[in-house]
Amino acid sequence: MQYFEWFLPDDGSLWNRLREDAPHLREIGVTGVWIPPCYKGTGSNDVGYGAYDLYDLGEFDQKGTIRTKYGTKEELQACIGALHDNDIAVYADVVLNHKAGGDELQTFTVVEVDPHDRNRGITEPYEIEGFTRFTFPGRKGKYSDFEWSWEHFSATDYNHRDNKDAIYVIQGENKGIDTEDRSVSQEFANFDYLMFTDIDYKHPDVQEETKRWISWFIRETGVDGIRLDAIKHINDWFVKELVDHVRGEFGEEFYVVGEYWYYDEMAIDNYLHNVEYKIDLFDVALHFNFKQCAVEGPGYDMRNLFESSVLSRFPLSTVPFVDNHDSQPGSHLESFVEGWFKPLAYALILLRRDGYPCIFLGDYYGTGGEHPQPGMQWIIDQLLDVRRDFSYGEQDDYFDHEHVVGWIRRGDEHHPDGCVVIMSNAEGGTKPMFVGTDYTGSAWVDKLGHHQEEVIIGEDGRGWFPVNDGSVSVYLKKVQGSLIEP
Repeated sequence: MQYFEWFLPDDGSLWNRLREDAPHLREIGVTGVWIPPCYKGTGSNDVGYGAYDLYDLGEFDQKGTIRTKYGTKEELQACIGALHDNDIAVYADVVLNHKAGGDELQTFTVVEVDPHDRNRGITEPYEIEGFTRFTFPGRKGKYSDFEWSWEHFSATDYNHRDNKDAIYVIQGENKGIDTEDRSVSQEFANFDYLMFTDIDYKHPDVQEETKRWISWFIRETGVDGIRLDAIKHINDWFVKELVDHVRGEFGEEFYVVGEYWYYDEMAIDNYLHNVEYKIDLFDVALHFNFKQCAVEGPGYDMRNLFESSVLSRFPLSTVPFVDNHDSQPGSHLESFVEGWFKPLAYALILLRRDGYPCIFLGDYYGTGGEHPQPGMQWIIDQLLDVRRDFSYGEQDDYFDHEHVVGWIRRGDEHHPDGCVVIMSNAEGGTKPMFVGTDYTGSAWVDKLGHHQEEVIIGEDGRGWFPVNDGSVSVYLKKVQGSLIEP
């Protein structure tokens, strides 16, 4: 579960809330929790992506606060301990692409580039002033005495000398526009720069300090894995080096997942190849398929739900999700999946064989902000119950109709009966599905309670399973003459 959303209150309560919620998460079947960036940002209200001091986990008086938006260092460590006590792994969000909130102005030489073609300079070199000096005065060198300077960055976005916003590529030794660089996304010709002051991983001191920090961070927190933010903007060769470094120190089981916010198949395939498949990726393409289906409704062909998805090509390297903090209403990358389709989408990620699915806190408990969205805890709990107790074994797909699709999970030695899932994005209907002749005469009931009538399996091993318009039903074998309580 992703245990945060963009508009959580700035009250320092999240670590305590998550600590108290840990037993409940274990009960519903959550095995891993993705926590937000847990170090000091530009202020107490920073969600964590305006990364300032990665060594300050809510310990030092910096940027007007000791705690982060989510709490203090001690509360963070107690939270992680509680999750581990409940056999839940902890994956920390890590922002390594950029830094924000510099402490001192510096003067350095830049070239402005075309925002739509970052390989094209649009000015001659000239000097600007930017907050590229990071001294962390509140920490006073504890844990690391490394201080950042303009030499450690590749670009910035603001010239304080004339109060101008632009993309400024920093000039200097081994710097400047590199038109041959294929280690970052080729969107806008070169998508190395994203925001704030962009970290230059070609600099050997930066490489060394980043590896030193991540080793310290893992030892200090005890996290079981990391989520690497904005990896399409970071040199892929360094991501590979960093993963090798971490696993060399903490073991091959240390988990790494990356956020590559793009849905181009070739770009995704090339990236995974370049990092030697050492990390998993969030399935952004699948998310956008969900969004499109929700918007188009009956105009969308459900047989295409997995088209271009990472899941369809790399099922062992994929984290499917429905929504997250980037896609929720009010976020910069807003692409929220409409509510009517969310039960279908969660069935698609939770009850199928492949992938390592991620539930969004905002879908489970609801989101805040100017456009709050209600949670759907009940339906997700029902699907999690099925995932925990029935969704095992081989999978038979029935993606044979443009609007009514489904699948069967066959079960395994310890969960022999499996489950049947059927859904529609338009007019509902009934689909014959082969459960098996061993189940002839058995009755199956809808766990979600959308259909009260039982489905009886015929002599040919088939049952005719109904689904409502724009809905999903999950059928389980009736046990001892009693309906499964929805």
